[in-house]
Amino acid sequence: MAELAKSLRAELNRYSPGGKLPSSRALVERYRVSPVTVTRALAQLAAEGLVVTRPGAGAFRAESRTAAPVTGDTSWQEVALSADTATELVPRSVDASGVLATLAAPPPGVVEFNGGYLHPSLQPERALAAALARAGRRPGAWGRPPTDGLPELRAWFAREIGGGVTAAEILITAGGQSALTTALRALAPPGTPVLVESPTYPGMLAVARASGLRPVPVPTDADGIRPDLLEAAFRATGARVVVCQPLFQNPTGAVLAPERRREVVRIARAAGAFVVEDDFARRLVHEDAGPLPPPLAAEDPDGVVVHVCSLTKPTSASLRVGALAARGPVLERLRAIQVVDSFFVPRPLQEAALELVGSPAWPRHLRTVSQELRNRRTVMTGALAHHLPSLALPHVPSGGYHLWLRLPDALPEAALLAAALRAGVVAAPGRPYFCAEPPAGHLRLSFAGVDGPTEIAEGVRRLRTAVDELTGGAGARRAQHPSD
Repeated sequence: MAELAKSLRAELNRYSPGGKLPSSRALVERYRVSPVTVTRALAQLAAEGLVVTRPGAGAFRAESRTAAPVTGDTSWQEVALSADTATELVPRSVDASGVLATLAAPPPGVVEFNGGYLHPSLQPERALAAALARAGRRPGAWGRPPTDGLPELRAWFAREIGGGVTAAEILITAGGQSALTTALRALAPPGTPVLVESPTYPGMLAVARASGLRPVPVPTDADGIRPDLLEAAFRATGARVVVCQPLFQNPTGAVLAPERRREVVRIARAAGAFVVEDDFARRLVHEDAGPLPPPLAAEDPDGVVVHVCSLTKPTSASLRVGALAARGPVLERLRAIQVVDSFFVPRPLQEAALELVGSPAWPRHLRTVSQELRNRRTVMTGALAHHLPSLALPHVPSGGYHLWLRLPDALPEAALLAAALRAGVVAAPGRPYFCAEPPAGHLRLSFAGVDGPTEIAEGVRRLRTAVDELTGGAGARRAQHPSD
């Protein structure tokens, strides 16, 4: 379709404004494509404003738009936007750079180690298409859903969380990011601190700052967030919220140790605070992992934990269906904020999610992803050990989709990222994962967003080229590995 649209776009100058293009049948015969391809190509040109389609008459070149765009003076907005922050204790700032680093598509031919979602080859595209088709045929599929979400889908999420969580304690959300936004807005008023793991997910930091909150870092180690420092941070700041990822933490991949799980909830309860549990990676477990611990929410009868989970990561970036789980009066506040922000998650999307997780394809897909993520992690760790032993890998995770590398002090993070792009590979910078000054330079390398093991190996070789450019280490490394 893209090639046909490109060809038609190049030929438009042959027609005067308002002139009729060849019929769809003629285009099918000339370009030897299907009628569907012709229809989609013309729709693309119509969306670009280049052609106009008229049912029963055909496609015509759009009339020329000769009017020059009106240039206004928007400088007044600088004063208006900054004036709002003059009386705020914590000025609201919207910095999406850390999120965009994992959403931006690299140029063609560049290996994508910065991705935050599964490569199309890992996505259950056929199962999703079938689920969406079945969902669209359900009676009332295009009607207004309950504001809390479809009862059957809420019940499914409740069963997945376990521990006696009920469907009545579930709110369906538009993915995990939306759920985090709702949770932080509900639990922490503007100007107050929120405790976060250090390092942590940049999207959560962006949400906190955009809500006028002040993220306060609590260091982590190989066993997750440190309870002693968490307790000290609660005392020092008076915070009433801590956000953590107990399972396959982003970016370190750490799993919160069993004894720390109880401590984190106990410390928060003693401080009169909530724990926002971002359980984003539970369905990205690797095949060689042991039994997973249950969510913190499953072992918390007192409503300390507000649980966030989503179907997006193990499926597709466009299946933005997630859930919030909470107990007690806080549930009503979460519900009110979600309704005000978005009314509800579109019913067809909820119906499709319900069809997907209820189909035999769902467990098969999860098994496939589990096997493939393990294989890709093994390939990447092996390639890094062979080509780049100077980049420290403190922890090899048994779940999730990325590795967290610490750079040598002599290797600047920004310079390496620029050199990597020149070499044809893009990685996520470490700096956005810290809400304070980072202790060292880091890179996050995703092995889920690439085509497969061959591309992983090639990407690591390109990253080595970037390191060599900055350190001049190519000659010594060839002497060490003459087969490279």
